[in-house]
Amino acid sequence: MNALYRAIGITKQAFHKRLNRYLHGMDEAQQLLTVIRQIRKEHPEMGARELYFMIKPTWMGRDKFEAFCLENGFRVLQKRSFIKTTNSLGVTRFPNLLLGIELTRVNQVWVSDITYYAIGERFYYLTFIMDLFSRYVVGYSVAENLATENTTIPALKMALRYRRPEPGLIFHSDGGGQYYSNAFKNLTRSKGIKNSMGTTPYENPNAERINGTIKNSYLRHYDPRTYTDLVKQTARAVRNYNDRPHASLKRVSPTEFEKMYKKMLKCAQVRPLSEEPQNEYNGLAHIPTF
Repeated sequence: MNALYRAIGITKQAFHKRLNRYLHGMDEAQQLLTVIRQIRKEHPEMGARELYFMIKPTWMGRDKFEAFCLENGFRVLQKRSFIKTTNSLGVTRFPNLLLGIELTRVNQVWVSDITYYAIGERFYYLTFIMDLFSRYVVGYSVAENLATENTTIPALKMALRYRRPEPGLIFHSDGGGQYYSNAFKNLTRSKGIKNSMGTTPYENPNAERINGTIKNSYLRHYDPRTYTDLVKQTARAVRNYNDRPHASLKRVSPTEFEKMYKKMLKCAQVRPLSEEPQNEYNGLAHIPTF
C-alpha cells in the first residue's frame, strides 16, 4: 500500500483523512434522503431548489443538492419514491431482525427514527427511541444539524443511561446514515446491541408513527419559537406521550404499563430490578429503569 500511496502522490495519513470525510458525507447524505421524503409528503410539489433553501444543509451546496435530489428520484414526485432507499453510495445494511419476532419483554426491541421540525425557515432534527414492547420513549435528542454526534448518539446514550439493557437488545431503524455510522456502530457494539434495519419506512412503522404524534399532537400546539424552547417543549411532549393511554396497551399508558410489568416481575420472583433514577437527564424525568 505504501507503494500505491507514493504512486498517486499522497501520504497514508492524507488518504485516510479524505476517506473519513467521504464516509461521513455518505452517512449524512443517506439521512438527508429521509428528511427530503418527509418534507415531500407534506409539500408534494416542492422542487429541489425550494427544498435546498428550506433544509439548508451546511455541507452540501445548492447545485450538488439539486443533482442529489434528481439522482434519487425527486425530479417528479412519485409514490414509489417514498419507499425507495438507494444503496448506490455503498452504505451499510443490517438485516431486519424483527421479521417474525414475538415481543415478550421490555428492552427486547428499541425502534428509532429521525424527523425534522421547522421553526420559521430554520430546520431542527428530532430523534426518538421507543421500547417496542411498552411503547415507552426511552431516549431522544433535539439537534441543529444531522450530525451523528448530535442526533442518534445522544438519544441512545440517554436511553442506555436509564435502561441499562442486557446484551442482545435489538435496535431497529430505517436506512438513515446516522444509524450505521462508525461512531454509532461502535456504541451499539460496545453495549452488545444488535443492529437491525428495514429496507423501507413501512418496515419501521412504530417509529414513524411516534414522529407524527410528537410533532402534530404536541409540538404543533406548544408552538416553540426558538431552539431552546424546542428542547424544552420536546421534553414536555415526551413526558406527556409516555403518560398517554395507548390503544395497543389496552388503554393503559406506557408509564403505567411499565409499572405493571415491573410489579409482575417482582411477583414472579424474577431478578430484582433497580429503582428509578432520581435525577433528570436533558429534561426527561422518571424513565423506568430495567
